[in-house]
Amino acid sequence: MIVGVPKEIKDNEYRVALPPGGVYEMVRHGHEVVVQAGAGAGSGFSDEEYVKAGARILPEAGDVWAAAGMVMKVKEPQASEYGFLRPDLTLFTYLHLAADEAQTHALIESGVTAIAYETVEDSEGRLPLLAPMSEVAGRMATQVAAQYMQRPEGGRGILMGGVPGTRPAHVVILGGGTVGANAAQIAVGMGAQVTLLDLNTDRLRYLDDTLHGRLITLHSNESNILESIRTADAVIGAVLVTGARAPHLITRPMLAEMPRSSVIVDVAVDQGGCVETTHATTHSDPTYFVDGVLHYGVANMPGAVPRTSSYALSNATLRYALKIADRGPWQAMAADPGLAKGLNVARGQVTHPAVAETFNLPLATSSV
Repeated sequence: MIVGVPKEIKDNEYRVALPPGGVYEMVRHGHEVVVQAGAGAGSGFSDEEYVKAGARILPEAGDVWAAAGMVMKVKEPQASEYGFLRPDLTLFTYLHLAADEAQTHALIESGVTAIAYETVEDSEGRLPLLAPMSEVAGRMATQVAAQYMQRPEGGRGILMGGVPGTRPAHVVILGGGTVGANAAQIAVGMGAQVTLLDLNTDRLRYLDDTLHGRLITLHSNESNILESIRTADAVIGAVLVTGARAPHLITRPMLAEMPRSSVIVDVAVDQGGCVETTHATTHSDPTYFVDGVLHYGVANMPGAVPRTSSYALSNATLRYALKIADRGPWQAMAADPGLAKGLNVARGQVTHPAVAETFNLPLATSSV
């Protein structure tokens, strides 16, 4: 199979789907890899490194898309890339369709086979291709919150860990999954007072044990959320419903209960956000205020640390990509039910139930 790696064009997106080491493995399996010139530059990988790994460098994005049987990306195709989609192409990338109706229809109309990293499951029902970027985003979320709590950035002027004689920042984390756990780990390490809310009591018990009781754990309900955010200097949204839009745990009226110039970092933004007033922003223009509360909604946070992120992502995705390249997408998915759960759109139909439900679209009766 010919595997294509185009340069990412989303705002300030510097990651690349395959580092040179991943290209080497693809070539070792007998596949050809075509890489757009400069695709790895943002992550510190030169074209020469890709050539040494066995890739062929093509000058333009259109050349890569046209040559490839499978295109590997990091982020969803942008509007300018929709014209490259076609029925005999497999697209393997993050899609987050539940928050992007226009992209959903573009994929349907193109006939492309679209497999989303974020809905692939392992044998235990976990999300192995979402996990590495969730780890990065969770750890970054606390760093971002610390930055925007500074007064010159619009925050309240709170130091995350305080100093003797002053109180530390109060960080509220909504969700105890991979994002929330990593955000809590960094916030606790920075000396913050941390309150984490989740629906799963067993998960709360695990996090309390793992972090040695250095955070407050609460069952997630409206009353506990409201009580927590009333004293929050920063709120980190870390809610995930696989393939579906995130629920709004903080509504606009609830913002009035938060301290002025407090900060919301909504990591769930690429699934619609768990705060009603959240909308996607970019690294170029990351924040905005609603009712006196600073909102940060960058939908590709890990793109700011691309070298770490590109390695972490490829570590997880490569073995699945090799299955697809070795066997073809349909045989690979037939052999691996967890990979088949990554199929979101194929043959002009939606194949993922959460996406179909979100946009009231018919669900393909048989996806694989």
